[in-house]
Amino acid sequence: MKGDKSLSLFIKPEKAEKIEQTIGYAFKNRKFLTNAFSHSSFVNEKHLSKSDCNERMEFLGDAVLELVTSEFLFNGHKDMQEGELTKLRARLVCEPALAYSAREIGLSDYLLLGHGEAITGGRNRDSILSDAMEALIGAIYLDGGLTNAKEFIEKHVLNDIEHKKLFFDSKTIFQEMVQSDNMGTISYKLLAEYGPDHDKKFKEAVYIGEKEYGVGEGHTKKAAEQVAAYNGILKLKAESAEGGLCT
Repeated sequence: MKGDKSLSLFIKPEKAEKIEQTIGYAFKNRKFLTNAFSHSSFVNEKHLSKSDCNERMEFLGDAVLELVTSEFLFNGHKDMQEGELTKLRARLVCEPALAYSAREIGLSDYLLLGHGEAITGGRNRDSILSDAMEALIGAIYLDGGLTNAKEFIEKHVLNDIEHKKLFFDSKTIFQEMVQSDNMGTISYKLLAEYGPDHDKKFKEAVYIGEKEYGVGEGHTKKAAEQVAAYNGILKLKAESAEGGLCT
């Protein structure tokens, strides 16, 4: 098969062993592992077969992730109705959440990117990281079956679920908290923008009326606003504990 022999050479054994130790799974066929990390830009640059990029693996991993997450939530939230379960699943497997999980295991260090994608900040891009995370799930499923894929998902995606629910839906939760106490109008303000174009960072603040409630940074304005809102939630909770306005 075109590209098959070459693809196995791109991740050195010592690097493969390192990621296997991190994720807690040792591949029997490391071509699956390499395939999961091979972005289309890399495959095109190396003139490999289109099937060597991680898009097909991502497709499979997405389906496995949805199944495992659905079962996890179904068994763990017995009083939650279908609509609520669907919304919660969407929060836990959304692009930013998967990218966050990918960063936690240092997945960006193993991505195989084309030169142009790499120098324009591809390793930090949520879309690339989340796709690679799903592809890795697909790779584990193909190599070791559903049980191993499920173990990986529960350990690295569905861990610390309460914190992730709060963090990745922080703007909505912050808005609900403020509105429930009629505290005023929420607004976000860009405080700073810095870094090169391929790795730009933004600093945002969230206000209730004229009072600043939280500051956050991120690689996009939206991500920075989420962090600001998350810090705003923590401040509202602290005020509530002290007998402030928020209940």
